[in-house]
Amino acid sequence: MSWGTELWDQFENLEKHTQWGIDFVERYTKFVKERSEIELNYAKQIRNLSKKYQPKKNAKEEEENKYTWCRAFFTSLNELNDYAGQHELIAENMTSQIIAELTRYIQDLKSERKSHFQDGRKAQQHIENSWKQLEQCKRNFERACKEADRAQQHFEKMDADINVTKADVEKARQQAQLRHQMAADCKSEYSNYLQKFNQEQTEHYHTLIPNIFQKIQEMEERRIERLGESMKTFAEVDRQILPIVGKCLDGMTKAAESIEPKTDSAQVVESYKSGFEPPGDVEFEDYGQAMKRTASETSLTNSRPDVKADKSSKGKSKLFFFKKNKGANPEDFSHLPPEQRRKKLQAKIDDINKDIQKEMDQRDALTKMKDVYVKNPQMGDPSSVDPRLAEIGQHIDKLQAELQKFEGWLAEVEGRMPTRSESSHRQSVVYETQNSTPPTNNSCAQDRESPDGSYTEEQSSELQPKVQTDPEFDEFEEEMLPTIGTCKALYPFEGQNEGTLALVEGEVLFVIEEDKGDGWTRVRRNEEEEGYVPTSYVEVFLDSNAKGLYLWD
Repeated sequence: MSWGTELWDQFENLEKHTQWGIDFVERYTKFVKERSEIELNYAKQIRNLSKKYQPKKNAKEEEENKYTWCRAFFTSLNELNDYAGQHELIAENMTSQIIAELTRYIQDLKSERKSHFQDGRKAQQHIENSWKQLEQCKRNFERACKEADRAQQHFEKMDADINVTKADVEKARQQAQLRHQMAADCKSEYSNYLQKFNQEQTEHYHTLIPNIFQKIQEMEERRIERLGESMKTFAEVDRQILPIVGKCLDGMTKAAESIEPKTDSAQVVESYKSGFEPPGDVEFEDYGQAMKRTASETSLTNSRPDVKADKSSKGKSKLFFFKKNKGANPEDFSHLPPEQRRKKLQAKIDDINKDIQKEMDQRDALTKMKDVYVKNPQMGDPSSVDPRLAEIGQHIDKLQAELQKFEGWLAEVEGRMPTRSESSHRQSVVYETQNSTPPTNNSCAQDRESPDGSYTEEQSSELQPKVQTDPEFDEFEEEMLPTIGTCKALYPFEGQNEGTLALVEGEVLFVIEEDKGDGWTRVRRNEEEEGYVPTSYVEVFLDSNAKGLYLWD
């Protein structure tokens, strides 16, 4: 069905329709552009979300990577980041394959449409001018005929009048003949132009206009086809990323399936196992028997007179306290429980061995290079390698010395690790036996010095707080620390070791320093008595409002 034959008289409607078609393509292009922007914003938000929940570069990241559920989540975040990249690819392909192409096509389409309708207007203007000329010829012929009739009637009237001279009659006859001749000429001109107009009109409506309209129809059909191809591309661009998106989702599923609850449970044991045995049964204390109590085990009321008895030794009455290193842990990891300390030492030894192997590999490579220089002096000076070899040798010696130091600490820890068969009573960092005897001078002489300089008993090396031997820490602490809460003694504690404080079951003390992970809490009874007690022997109540208060205030 051709527009030229069916719509020969719908020039203006076709002009409006084709303009609407171009406007529609521009509207669709804008739609694709907005969809592209949505994809870009969505990808950006997904990337930001993935980045926000990525593990930070700190010690916590190492801790989190131990567990399968943490690793699965981090893997899912990486897959989500790749998923965001696919949406960026959608936006990029839509921009290059649809938006850019349609923008160029719209410009070409507008130029082509303008050319066709200019030709149509010219043809339309031409046929309208021909019609006007035909109308003019027709009016001329009509006017000439009327004038000829009037001239003929005037001649006949003059010829019938006897009073009119012969000359006037002749003049009227000649005028009538002239008018008849003019009418005949107008008729001939009108007839000829009518024939010409009919030919032009036939050509206009059966040849020229159909050709122009046919070109416009083809242009419109190409526009529709191009729009359909763009819509198809719109879907294909989305479809192309589905395999990669599917792989990303498969990766998330695989990461989720890799979670192993049993492994994570075992990892919790591996991370927090202290190596201590649980406390044994509490022995029955017969209060019906006479009990020997040390001064430190007496109640608060009984101990007060002893404390106030000698005011001159106020400074000396304070116990020796070891200062904890805040912000730095001991090199031998002695602040950790035995099992955790053993793992840390073993990891340190492995790292040192790797460094030694790396240095030895470099030394072997330099030795081979030196041999090549010796055999081929033109390639280099053998002596230029010696400084580097000496430096590597010193570094290896330093690493080996450090290795021996850590191996010694590891052997010490492994030698002291308690077994279940070795103890049937309390042997943890926070428990001591109720009936243990005070250490004598002989037992102190038999104490073995640990690598960090603190003295511990051979039999219960991990059961007591360490005391610094550095002279600068032998001075009494003159600055009084503020309280941060209170605690209630759950069990009696003799506190025979230096730096500890005896407990009476049920008494309330002030907490001045929390447990730092070594199993001891620093408390104060009064202005004269303060020290460390096992954390598990007390129930701690931290209170920010109590900060800065003192028992004797």
